[in-house]
Amino acid sequence: MYSFGSGVLIGTRTDIINATPVNFGLVQEVTIDETASVKELYGQFQHPIALARGTIKTTGKAKVARISGLAFANLFYGVTPVAGQLATSFAEVAGVPNAAPYTVTPANAVTFADDGGVIYAATGLPLIKVATTPTLGQYTLAAGVYTFNAGDAGKALLLTYTYAIAAAGQKFAVTNQLAGTTPTFAAQFFTTFQGQNVSLKLNACTSSKLSFQTKMEDFVLPEFDFSCFADPTGTVMTWSFTEAS
Repeated sequence: MYSFGSGVLIGTRTDIINATPVNFGLVQEVTIDETASVKELYGQFQHPIALARGTIKTTGKAKVARISGLAFANLFYGVTPVAGQLATSFAEVAGVPNAAPYTVTPANAVTFADDGGVIYAATGLPLIKVATTPTLGQYTLAAGVYTFNAGDAGKALLLTYTYAIAAAGQKFAVTNQLAGTTPTFAAQFFTTFQGQNVSLKLNACTSSKLSFQTKMEDFVLPEFDFSCFADPTGTVMTWSFTEAS
């Protein structure tokens, strides 16, 4: 039989009750590595006269194209996302009034979270944030409202900041948990080609690495690295094939 394509990979938490299966998300590559340690017995000759296999290490890697907050939260961090998000307004166009007060209220001032800086639209040069009484080229910030010096009256600005959205998206906070906290999941891999199927169930896994890398003129392809071990019944994995060969 033959196999083609990246297949499908689904993870289901095993350390919580009634867990929801999570698709890793448009997998581009799935790699399963079985690595055994081998001990050689030598006599007076160059080649060993006996070999014995010791421990076996099972690891996996999945490169995905769909960014899933649920997969990140469940399969790596072991937490549950909640509704809402922290959004970013990048280079929001604004202008300092020509008359006092020289304040600017951004579009999302009501749910303002963090300042990301202010620059002059004409030159790209940054303004300096100060605690009180801004001079030319400076600004203060309080309750989501920017205040500038009279010398900057009429100038165009670009504001960058973050703000909260309560009713859309999802988010989760990563806290400093005790050492030994280990989210576990079962993984089910499936691929099919010309009616021939390959299926692999990994009974117990934990993710050891989550990579999120961006690149100019390319898609983001997060990667999950995970290790596999035996479940309470002693089963590590089950391979299944359509064709008996």
